[in-house]
Amino acid sequence: MGNKSLDFVRGVIGEYAVNLRAFTPNARLFLVNVVITGIAMGGFHLLFNFYVLSLGFDEALLGNLITTNNLTALIVALPMGYLGDLLGRKRSLIIAGVLISLSVIVMVYWQQEQGFYAMSVVIGFAQSLAAVTMAPFLMESSHEKERTYLFSFSAGLQMAMASVGNWLGGYLPTWVSMAQGTSHTSSSAYAGALLIIGLVAGLGVLPLAFMRMVKLGKFERSIFAPLTYAARHPILLSRLILPMLIISIGAGLIMPFMNVFYRVVHHQPDPVIGVLFAWGSLAMGIGLLIAPPIAERMGKIQFVVVTQGLSIPFLVLLGFSPLFWMSAAAYYVRLALMNMSGPIYQTFVMERVDSAARATVASLVSMSWNFGWAFSPTISGWMQVRYGFALPFLGTLILYTISTGLYWAFFWREKGSPAPLPIPGD
Repeated sequence: MGNKSLDFVRGVIGEYAVNLRAFTPNARLFLVNVVITGIAMGGFHLLFNFYVLSLGFDEALLGNLITTNNLTALIVALPMGYLGDLLGRKRSLIIAGVLISLSVIVMVYWQQEQGFYAMSVVIGFAQSLAAVTMAPFLMESSHEKERTYLFSFSAGLQMAMASVGNWLGGYLPTWVSMAQGTSHTSSSAYAGALLIIGLVAGLGVLPLAFMRMVKLGKFERSIFAPLTYAARHPILLSRLILPMLIISIGAGLIMPFMNVFYRVVHHQPDPVIGVLFAWGSLAMGIGLLIAPPIAERMGKIQFVVVTQGLSIPFLVLLGFSPLFWMSAAAYYVRLALMNMSGPIYQTFVMERVDSAARATVASLVSMSWNFGWAFSPTISGWMQVRYGFALPFLGTLILYTISTGLYWAFFWREKGSPAPLPIPGD
């Protein structure tokens, strides 16, 4: 049994290496961009809150800025899908990268509430444009054989680089303060660190400039093409989007509050929670990396249904176990199982729509995911105040079960579900 397991692992590694070597030049350039911008944004997300607080603002402003960013991304997702089709994948990714870089730099010099709100809106626009462009770009920059690996590898690499950015970001204000002769917690130290991060994010655009994209035909660039496609395939689009919408509503009930859950329910201190979350990111990264070879053997939608279905019992242990170690172990397993199917399903969705509609469908998927995260936390907070965490966890369990059942009913059970449309160039 041990030799068979070792042979299986070697086979998977070999298969992974073959598919990584098959990545197209455009895909490789995009991954370089992921490395650079992943590090930059990891540092930004770590330091921005400290920067705002160092200027004398409070946590209420931070919450409002987060809401502003998320709501902007939700509202503009569909228009960004149209814009992404009109501009093309390359220009859309470059514009999004430039806007994010400039927004970070502007916030260093415009140190007022108006500036933070304005740049949060701009970043929301840019992130939405990048999000709805990325999936169609990866689809068109890969072949069927290595496509699943590209989607999962880019997601795993982004997470790994964000972790590197978090680590470097922790030291960056100290290095800047040493050069300035100031305190490492001063606003000037944080501002200098964010300026460096903004410039690094700008460097991430350079690899994108060397990409060579296939020019789209007139129909593929027409603003009416996505509407025509949606009118022809309303049932397919509803089936692709509805399960993810339900998942997002359930995720928004508990995921933003996991740190609060472990402090209030299991009485754990901040250092323990921090370590728990760090190892959770590692578990999610491992899940993303091992997903492609398993999905290739099982089938994409089968993989989604099985991994999300298996995560539900661990969600029960996570939320209702009286033992911290059992809840923590379930947290790791659930996090890996639930999230490793994300890029796989994204690939599945892109394979079922033609090139003219990919950006629009990606924007609808993005909207469905952002919807839950924009509104469910408010509902969950109300529940927690009155009933504790049991009700939010119960709601998440019900919604996850419904969503998994819909994936099964729409795509696995139904043999007559629409087949993937032919992909030009494949």
